[in-house]
Amino acid sequence: MSSLIPGLVSITFRNLAPPELIDLVRSAELKAIEWGGDVHVPHGDTARAREVRQQTLDAGLAVAAYGSYYRLGVSEAQGLPFTQVLASAAELGAPTIRVWAGNKGAQETTAPERREIIADALRVADLAQEQNVGISLEYHANTLTDQRESVQELLKELAHPNIDFLWQTSNGEKVEACLERLADVLPRVRHAHVFHWWPNSANRFPLADGEADWLKYLKILSRPGKAMPCLLEFVRGDSPEQFLEDAATLRRLIAAVEKSS
Repeated sequence: MSSLIPGLVSITFRNLAPPELIDLVRSAELKAIEWGGDVHVPHGDTARAREVRQQTLDAGLAVAAYGSYYRLGVSEAQGLPFTQVLASAAELGAPTIRVWAGNKGAQETTAPERREIIADALRVADLAQEQNVGISLEYHANTLTDQRESVQELLKELAHPNIDFLWQTSNGEKVEACLERLADVLPRVRHAHVFHWWPNSANRFPLADGEADWLKYLKILSRPGKAMPCLLEFVRGDSPEQFLEDAATLRRLIAAVEKSS
């Protein structure tokens, strides 16, 4: 059987309250949610985190991650302590915290800035490990994960048992380049964000339009014995109807991977 778990990144629908979003995810027959740290489960609001955790579990869904907005090497100095982020993640019951590797692209980040990012990553990984929570660097534009060579260096610099990656296709890169980048990081992929954009998030298309590409990605992501949440993120027109259509496509793709495995 496939290890792929279909779900949703909650910031796809920032306008929905958690109970409404949970109902939509259940209607889509998905299984997990990455809860965002801006609107749905704000950083440091542990009471909200506990409430959303219980609502999620009562609905028969899993918490896939805490989608924080903590930027390594940056956020602490800007007034967002990681301890606040970690407190929310722990109360939410999140297995991992999404973080971003700085606030500049790899080519724009200076060597001292990169060292600060690496040092902060190792620091927060140790803190989170004490709470049995992981740290996951998201593949994201304008961070150290936006260049293949930079990620290859990160794999060495961040050889910490509590640090892994949240993979997604990179803006403007064709399927062959995305497959290469996925292969580089595959042993340390925690989960994937699923969407069909070209060339960037301002140009969204139905997931069905990228079905052939995503079948390739999902076959690689499916690994026996390792649960792999595959979470829809943003949809054309921010439309619940489009989300339901994309969710059906994702479920169909996962079924195809299961059939071929």
